[in-house]
Amino acid sequence: MNMEIIIPTLLSGYALVFSMMCMLWVTYRFTNKPMIVDAGWGFGLAFIGMLYAYLGDGDVARRIIIGTMTAIWGIRLGSYLLFTRVLGHHHDARYDMLEKGWKKHIPFRYFLFYQYQALAIVLVTLQFIVIAHNPSPVLSVLEYIGIGIWLISVIGQTVSDAQLNSFKNDPSNKGKVCQRGLWNYSRHPNYFFEWLIWMAYLIFAFASDGGWIAIFAPAIMLFLLLKVTGIPLTEENAIRSKGDLYREYQRTTSPFVPWFKKQ
Repeated sequence: MNMEIIIPTLLSGYALVFSMMCMLWVTYRFTNKPMIVDAGWGFGLAFIGMLYAYLGDGDVARRIIIGTMTAIWGIRLGSYLLFTRVLGHHHDARYDMLEKGWKKHIPFRYFLFYQYQALAIVLVTLQFIVIAHNPSPVLSVLEYIGIGIWLISVIGQTVSDAQLNSFKNDPSNKGKVCQRGLWNYSRHPNYFFEWLIWMAYLIFAFASDGGWIAIFAPAIMLFLLLKVTGIPLTEENAIRSKGDLYREYQRTTSPFVPWFKKQ
């Protein structure tokens, strides 16, 4: 892949998500809802995927496929987070923990945090540029496998989100731990399927020249989910709010990959 092609496309993508995150930061300043950045993550992935598909000069059918895949996935994720966490009056204690750690200059630190999200979006979507410049008029076996895994992952993530949202909306479940459906087999099935989506894009990208660059996306996402902003903050907050109930859930239930319960 020619860097003369990658760099201008990359800069266009960064300009898009940088501007979007700036607008979301302004929205946060007016609404005091910092969790709006979570919805921005999903929408940013959708917009940048569609942009790269539009700017690419590869086979049109492949560009339509990858643009549609990123649009469906990102808009679904962004819409779910927008309506449940922002408009749904959901209080996300993770941001309380961030502010407690920052102590001072919180609005400015949020601006940097939002732009960190923008940079992360650009880095993990490099493979979409490669895919959008693939001139082959025929989809390979790897691409069909990638589409299949992507479809399973989007369904799995949608189902797990719906199960958790239904559980939280029932007042009788206050203080309890969701072990409904997929949550009986994984403490974070939504995160697992999110990561699996990136694996689907990795397999899809391997069919394109320079597709090896896609290996960084699932690796980065796995690190973030397991060690940084995903599971650690979520579980720390769950233990604070649910105590021994959640500790027992931790003892019996797989943290990430869905698996059978421990006795």
